[in-house]
Amino acid sequence: MPCYNAAPFVEEAIESVLQQRYPMLELIVVDDGSTDDSTRIIARLAAAHPGRITVLHQTNSGPYTARNHALDHAHGNFIAFLDADDTWHPDALQLLHAAMTDTQADVAYCGWQNVGEAAADTQPYIPPDYVESDAAALFLQSCPWPINGVLVRRQLIDRLRGFSERLPTAMDYDLWLRMLAAQPTVVRVPQVLAFYRRYPRGDAHIPRWRQVFDAVAVRETFVRHHPAQVAHLGRETRDALVYGSLLPEAYRCHWRRDTDSSRRLFRRAFRKVDWKARDAKYIFASFLPAPLFKSLIRLVDNRRNAHNRI
Repeated sequence: MPCYNAAPFVEEAIESVLQQRYPMLELIVVDDGSTDDSTRIIARLAAAHPGRITVLHQTNSGPYTARNHALDHAHGNFIAFLDADDTWHPDALQLLHAAMTDTQADVAYCGWQNVGEAAADTQPYIPPDYVESDAAALFLQSCPWPINGVLVRRQLIDRLRGFSERLPTAMDYDLWLRMLAAQPTVVRVPQVLAFYRRYPRGDAHIPRWRQVFDAVAVRETFVRHHPAQVAHLGRETRDALVYGSLLPEAYRCHWRRDTDSSRRLFRRAFRKVDWKARDAKYIFASFLPAPLFKSLIRLVDNRRNAHNRI
């Protein structure tokens, strides 16, 4: 469990681990240089549960470095990941482990529910059975599960050498794509066992354009390194899966008035996406110098507000 300034949530996250009905647990919490009360909360819980929580400390280096740090100290044959603002159902690890051992699978995954400020209108979600589906297409379309929705055999994670740290985001998605390339045995537990916290603007520390670009980059890497696994898709379908998020995300950022992200995303969409005539005014405007682009957005907003007051 990596933790960076998660004081409002980390106790609930840790308690959701301690309340698991699966009996043989090793919880490793990595304090990623927190500057809020997280460190004190983690220390208090570790003292209250001796032998159940291992606490590691590092200078702020991001969640992927923290997870790799924890992996270096983990002893179990099965690995699950939980962020410090997420939780599990009390039966999560027991049911995932039982599914893996019953089927001799390498990976077990479950359904999840988005929670938090940005999740008010979302419903619980059970992902498709990837064994019965075109897994390559589905994995390229989007990240197949949140970080806390999966249990993996330690042997497979070691074979993949843990998380890459080459990008600031999407490295969990990168791990799942590399895992898919290794062709593991996968089993689904069709129950909602993971609770994933969503925020209105995603990770507030990292711009939205960066998050989208990183996700596209890991898809590009998968396609480049594993052409045989995507050959059946055809180039048009494959490109639509790899780059299909660019234009919708550009519009989302535009309507939120995240002008820096929308401008960057529209410009990338111009080169990578089969855009339509209705997209042209947004795409071409994105090639204006940044100050002029922002002034244009302000002008449009002011005119709209004036019209609404009439």
